[in-house]
Amino acid sequence: MAIDFTFKESYNFQDLVNIVKILREPGGCPWDMEQTHQSIRENFLEETYEVLEAIDTLNPELLKEELGDVLLQVVLHADMARDEEWFEINGVCNDICQKLIIRHPHVFGDVSVNSTDDVLKNWDDIKRQTKKQKTQSEAMASIPATYPALMKAQKVQSKAKKAGFDWDNADGAFLKIEEESKELQVALQSGDKACIEDELGDLLFSAVNVARFCDCDAETALEKATQKFMKRFAVTEKLAVEKGIDMKSASLEMLDLLWDEAKTLTK
Repeated sequence: MAIDFTFKESYNFQDLVNIVKILREPGGCPWDMEQTHQSIRENFLEETYEVLEAIDTLNPELLKEELGDVLLQVVLHADMARDEEWFEINGVCNDICQKLIIRHPHVFGDVSVNSTDDVLKNWDDIKRQTKKQKTQSEAMASIPATYPALMKAQKVQSKAKKAGFDWDNADGAFLKIEEESKELQVALQSGDKACIEDELGDLLFSAVNVARFCDCDAETALEKATQKFMKRFAVTEKLAVEKGIDMKSASLEMLDLLWDEAKTLTK
């Protein structure tokens, strides 16, 4: 049975909700009807990354499109939840509105703030109160296990700082990197795989601590470093071809020379 949904020149949020409902109802789209929260879990992650790419490339048209894809994921999950009688999309909107009002007492209440730091402190205090978290350990435990490792490490360290457990300055964090690096070298010499992994984790965790002191996002910093490496490697490979050099059999010294040249060309 065909469903009449007259084409419009402009659609709004409620239209999206209605379209998704039609797609998932009997007579709609077989694919949409088969999906579950679990089956489209990865889709949500992929769409989120595509939004980040649009932001990083300063592409407004792409950003609008990718935000729409993320919004579709939200509406799809909410419609599945409606079928399961958990909640509806209006419940999602209601809860986030309540959260925003409660966590902005300086806007919607009588609390005074003098800086962004005050706002963030109030936000964190209110968040812990509403979630009934009495300690920073409980706040740490509430960090989603699905966060990327670097992001989770930085969040955990920030919680520890709020409990007063932190270095006085970046010097201590830098020294910790040196210490963990030496311990990793010892582990490598032992050949103990479990020990190597443990010490490598400590070294990475220490590097994240330095990122926090530098007011940098570790995940973003590593992504940029990876992109930089890819760009320089492509140039290095091109230089090798131009010079008739087989990278697989070239000496380490020759590869270093090619890399330095590529580094100069890509700066």
